[in-house]
Amino acid sequence: MDCAYNPPHRIAIGVHPQLPQAAVEAKKIASFLQERGVEVFWGKLYDTSFREQLEDNTDLCIALGGDGTMLRAGHLCAPLHIPILGINLGNFGFLTEVKQGDWPSLLPQLLEGNYWLEGRMMLQATHLRGSEALGSWIVLNEVVICRGQFVRPVTLRAQVDGYPLATYVADGLIVSTPTGSTAYALAVGGPIMPPDLRNILIVAVAPHLSVDRAIILSEGSVVVVTVRTSHQAVFSVDGQSPVTMLDGDSVRVEANHNTACFVRFRDRGYFYRNITNYMEQNPTAGETE
Repeated sequence: MDCAYNPPHRIAIGVHPQLPQAAVEAKKIASFLQERGVEVFWGKLYDTSFREQLEDNTDLCIALGGDGTMLRAGHLCAPLHIPILGINLGNFGFLTEVKQGDWPSLLPQLLEGNYWLEGRMMLQATHLRGSEALGSWIVLNEVVICRGQFVRPVTLRAQVDGYPLATYVADGLIVSTPTGSTAYALAVGGPIMPPDLRNILIVAVAPHLSVDRAIILSEGSVVVVTVRTSHQAVFSVDGQSPVTMLDGDSVRVEANHNTACFVRFRDRGYFYRNITNYMEQNPTAGETE
């Protein structure tokens, strides 16, 4: 679905639980907004109580943290059709829109409706053991099916729409959204995809005598990856805790009907300027001499 615009009257502020400065900043932002007549609440993104408050007619969520915080906010807000404004308190902040010191000058634009909403495709990942579904997750970045603690490749059989695509002997296989194309998929040589595309990307991690080219599929494709291994294999959704897979287990990945909506103040050509700047000087690498 498209991102629907609603002038924000009730705003949630979600903070990263392991960033002490996030709570301090949340209080400042809450006070700023309340002085301008906005109803505000804030809390930790990972608390059940925060989600319960989100469900109560919230118009917009401000996420304080880095890209991991934005992913968590996307998981919570997309099913509720709540747009997200990211304020970067982390190292990278590629998904966030506002630097920590800039929000006093930009939040008035938000309240005036002087912004636009960028829709990001999401995926659905389902863990299958035979015909039994063991769990299901929504995905903003990627699903990674890979080896576990043993440093040995696994065999991964990929199907698309019920037909064999390829068999990979590799450390892993990434099934990604366009948002995730600039994350782990980019690190292993995948293509950079504009964020407004609605395609599914498949790229292998350290393939051995296997297909080593990324594959881009249409939004309507259904990908099933089956693990064949005699040792540990796992999968992870958006960097969350890994889920153990047994030999013969599968992960089915397909488009999810939800769309993550990000608040943007910059012009629509911001994406390529951003990616160029980040690749020239990676903020996660720390200071250089």
